[in-house]
Amino acid sequence: VQLQASGGGLVQPGGSLRLSCVASGSTLDLDTIGWFRQAPGKEREGVSCFSKRDGIAHYRDSVKGRFTISRDKAKNTVYLQMDSLKPEDTAVYYCATDSDPYWCPFYSGSYPDSLMRYWGKGTLVTVSS
Repeated sequence: VQLQASGGGLVQPGGSLRLSCVASGSTLDLDTIGWFRQAPGKEREGVSCFSKRDGIAHYRDSVKGRFTISRDKAKNTVYLQMDSLKPEDTAVYYCATDSDPYWCPFYSGSYPDSLMRYWGKGTLVTVSS
């Protein structure tokens, strides 16, 4: 399984970006791919994921109402639409999945590499005026 995140960049506060995560390799259920981020000087945290447990999308509190996760199965791609961006959203964003398809919802703690089996390379999002 390979995951490739892209779409990061520099955006002003209040702006929008859409991140993409393209999956390739073994047959992969796109619903098991989630988004994470690591801000400067902080640990990596969960941002959004689809839950196969309850069938809904989960978001960390700080991005609810601003971020939207979606997927295009024809393109093997999961997206993270980020609107009303704030400086505190500045981070490297990663997509990841695990061999346990029921890993979502993410928990409130940090996510070192060992907690998820497959990580994509991150894409940097900088929110600044």
